[in-house]
Amino acid sequence: LCILCFSLCSVFFCVFCVFLCVLCFVVAFLHMSSSSRRGGKPSFRVGFALTQKKQRSFLQPSLLHLALTNAIEFVCIDVLRPLSQQGPFDAILHKLCGEDWRRQLADYSLEHPGVVVIDNPEAIQRLHNRVSMLEPVSALQMVGDASETVGIPGQFVLYQTSDLRVGMPLKFPVVAKPLVADGKAESHAMSLVFNVGSLSKLTPPLVLQEFVNHGGVVFKVYVVGEHVQCVPRMSLPDVQEHEFIDCEEPLSFSQISNVSLVDHHDTELPGADLPSSKFISSIANGLRKFLGLRLFNFDVIRDSENANHYYVIDINYFPGYSKLPHYENIITDLFLTLLHEQIATADS
Repeated sequence: LCILCFSLCSVFFCVFCVFLCVLCFVVAFLHMSSSSRRGGKPSFRVGFALTQKKQRSFLQPSLLHLALTNAIEFVCIDVLRPLSQQGPFDAILHKLCGEDWRRQLADYSLEHPGVVVIDNPEAIQRLHNRVSMLEPVSALQMVGDASETVGIPGQFVLYQTSDLRVGMPLKFPVVAKPLVADGKAESHAMSLVFNVGSLSKLTPPLVLQEFVNHGGVVFKVYVVGEHVQCVPRMSLPDVQEHEFIDCEEPLSFSQISNVSLVDHHDTELPGADLPSSKFISSIANGLRKFLGLRLFNFDVIRDSENANHYYVIDINYFPGYSKLPHYENIITDLFLTLLHEQIATADS
């Protein structure tokens, strides 16, 4: 009887061992097959919630191809379905507004704390107001050559036309910008104003910013994580006050420039004298930490009367990166960094 029991146990043990071997082989095969499809690398799923226009400009085939070769997969989030029913994601990339979307993101982050949200809606919201967007510039602690300084032009918020009765605290000419900067077409309607009379013809609320002559060049600084790139572009030409002192109408930017507003912002100036990279990086790093954003750009101008002084005049969230040469590598590197951070966290 003992011999029989021992034989039965041996048979069962052999069968169990064979089952374990087969199971391990299947798991190993599936893992190898999956790794082969991904080039042997772990995958990183990026859920994106973007407008159709933003999808077309940002998610170009060249970026999608490079991302896939690095095991980064972009997955479209269906905004008509609850976010909680979608995924899994390793990161969420978005540029949508609205209270409902912010609430869904907040709930998703609580449920999935390991998912990286690019970027925090509350941090983005700061840039929707042209006053609060520039406040961090005054708090920057610059690193490097102290001879180069940065600030913001004099500003004043005009909430209603009747506020002009108490006097104009700024020196004309001024740039009039809508207070709200939410990316809509009307938020880009900017004018140059030379007197109170023409200012009263615009619709508040407005941010009035003293116009600084800057040689017709604006330096657009793009930030992607820790990557910083400065690109010179054509800007408004210098303006002499006496040239338009009797101007009774506000002049839109496209009226002042001899090219359209779109071309005007996209025309590169390869021979322009750039600010030092250390100086620009110092501004970018300070703003990134203060704003808590990974994707943004800011516009810098150099004072024509003081070549060592610069002004930050605008900050935008998630700008048109596809205009940058090799933007695919820059964006892919950001997600590779997040992937490596995810792996390091899991290993620890």
